[in-house]
This record gives sequence, C-alpha cells and structure tokens, in this order.
Amino acid sequence: MFDFSTFRLQGCGACGYECFSSADSCPYRSDEEAVLLEAVTQSDLTYFVLPNYCDYPCANFFIFNERSQCWFQSRPDLLERYEKVPKRAIVVSNTEEENFRKALSYQSDETVEALFLSPKQYGKSSIKGDLLRDERVERVIAEFVHKR
Repeated sequence: MFDFSTFRLQGCGACGYECFSSADSCPYRSDEEAVLLEAVTQSDLTYFVLPNYCDYPCANFFIFNERSQCWFQSRPDLLERYEKVPKRAIVVSNTEEENFRKALSYQSDETVEALFLSPKQYGKSSIKGDLLRDERVERVIAEFVHKR
C-alpha cells in the first residue's frame, strides 16, 4: 500500500525543466517518485491509501501525478504497462467523491475501484486519525482488499 501523506516528493517547477530535454536528466529522479512508479509498474495490483482534503486527494498525490510525466516521457511502453496495472484506492473522506474519482481516473485505463471511508459514519474525527483503528473499519477494509 502507498500512503501519499508520508511521501517526500519534490514538485515540478523547482528546477530548470531538464526533463523536457531528457527524462533521465530530472534532478529529482532519484526521490520516492521513481521508487513508487517502478513498484506500481511491476505490480499485479496496486492500492493507494489517500486522505481526501476539500474534495480532492492530498497535495502529494498531485505531485506524484504531475511528476510521472517525466518518468513516462518518451517511454510509451512503461506508461501502457503502468495504466494496465489494476489500481484500487482506500480513501478517508467526509466530503463528496466526484472530484476525487476524476483525479484517480488519470492513474489507469480503467476505473479505479475506491473504498470511501467517512470518519463521521463511524463516529470518529478525521483530525484525530483514529478511524483505521476501529474494528468495524478494519473489517470493511479487509473485505475490500480480499475482494477480487
């Protein structure tokens, strides 16, 4: 599972846009972005665990998405392989799903199946971070993960 809230990724634009000349010249090519993209591309199934802030994924998810353009630039075979990997998302959210689903749509050539968990639904606070320690939520996640 990948938890985007813990990533330390450098966003695009804090460089000289070297990637436009050569994808391998990105000065940030060795950060977690490359590790994550390679892991997803080599997997049979990928889960994204994402917090939902203001109807959208966290900022690190957008950095991850943006930076992937360099990784896949001039490598359509890698992009095709990445898009074909089935992806699922576990989303902690008290807001609507529509914008979030659109953001996830760029990760696959098929719909990304997502489990939306609302702390309010379980009597929890999204700020305290205690939702995933609730036994009911653990069961729901286990059912989602084991469903193929």
